[in-house]
Amino acid sequence: MNRMQLGAALRELRQAAGKEAKAVARSAVMSRSKLSKIETGKVSPTVVDVERILTAIGVSEEVKSPYMVAARAQATEATAWRLVRRLGHHRKQQQIKALDDSTRLLRVFQPSLVPGLLQTPEYVRAVFGRRSLGEEQLSRTVAARLARQESLYDATKTLRFVMTEPVLHWRLVPPAMMAGQLDRILSASRLPHVDIRIVPLAARQSDVPAHSFVIRDDRMVTVETVHAELTVTDPRDVEVYARKFDGFAVTAACGDEMRRMLEAIRDGYLGEQGFPSGSAPE
Repeated sequence: MNRMQLGAALRELRQAAGKEAKAVARSAVMSRSKLSKIETGKVSPTVVDVERILTAIGVSEEVKSPYMVAARAQATEATAWRLVRRLGHHRKQQQIKALDDSTRLLRVFQPSLVPGLLQTPEYVRAVFGRRSLGEEQLSRTVAARLARQESLYDATKTLRFVMTEPVLHWRLVPPAMMAGQLDRILSASRLPHVDIRIVPLAARQSDVPAHSFVIRDDRMVTVETVHAELTVTDPRDVEVYARKFDGFAVTAACGDEMRRMLEAIRDGYLGEQGFPSGSAPE
């Protein structure tokens, strides 16, 4: 099937499963109107739309396959941030949560910010506070991102994070809050299914960070640029990102070495506030 036929095929699949459109739309984190437009061919669905709809319908991976092939006919998609703002950043976070819930292996590379799943409430507020959101919208967005962090404690998943050392020094929040943020990362690093690594500035490198990206299993990569979020689904391109992730992972500090690095930087923040090393403010 081509992308124009995909909407009608999804509608037939939903009806065959006996699922109401309203329920599928709610589970897929989209409006009933958007689902209707997809099913009637008025809107061409993205790869993420198709995956969420299929997951909401509850079909097997085998049944999903031909639909995802059709969705991936366009290997790279871009969603401008202005469209996300129109949708609502809290809704975008809910959509990402739906993707997180269906992901078994999550790989996150970040050269600029602490990854969303590891952020403290104060850090989350600082991140989204840059977007000039109203207070109500900001609060809803912060709450939606924090709700995503339930995935961090799902032991059926494997979560891998690679950050560059400058992330730990980039002061989006005051020193005491940065110390709390690093404590949050330290705590998460002790979860058995979570692997957190830091690429030290002193380590010799053969590559450059360029930008952040997230790999979901081996099926999808999302990349945040200044103006848009890119979704990459061509397996050949996904593999390029996987190799880049692995290249930085092998040069990164991990385990106790990584924790000693975090503790030293955290203690520096605490020292600026007059707190003894290793003690966080109440």
